[in-house]
Amino acid sequence: MAALPQIRFSVSATTRPPRAGEEDGVAYHFLSADAFRAAVARGELLEYEEVYPDRFYGTLRSEVERSSVAHPVLLDVDVVGALNVKQEFGPRCLAVFVQAPSMEELERRLRARGTEDEATLQTRLDKAAWEMTFAPSFDRLVVNDDLDRAADELISHVRAFLAACP
Repeated sequence: MAALPQIRFSVSATTRPPRAGEEDGVAYHFLSADAFRAAVARGELLEYEEVYPDRFYGTLRSEVERSSVAHPVLLDVDVVGALNVKQEFGPRCLAVFVQAPSMEELERRLRARGTEDEATLQTRLDKAAWEMTFAPSFDRLVVNDDLDRAADELISHVRAFLAACP
């Protein structure tokens, strides 16, 4: 974000409870499951997913509608959400798939965090393997084998995309 200061970050909506220090409207837009469902029914979400029962994540249309050519918006969404956004916005959207260099490395990184029990870890690894099957549907692929190099590559892709925008 520092390298591309014109870009605004889209604050996602979620039904999960805030963690310590998280502020509504900054970390996430925290909604109840009923409020989230009502927003979906009113067409207020560009994309969303029920990750676990009553645990929703999504992008409010209002977050994207505030964007412009001068101030584009960056979304951090899962693969299904990204492809839904790409379908709606077509060439006005750059979809970048960021992946770990291997499943083994992803597992090592997740274990090193120490935030997952075995069941949750396996669920995340299974989902990651499934998500990787969508990589060919994205405009660009960035392998996060080295954080600085991957960040430079991502910034380069975004700069090229923005330069080509009318």
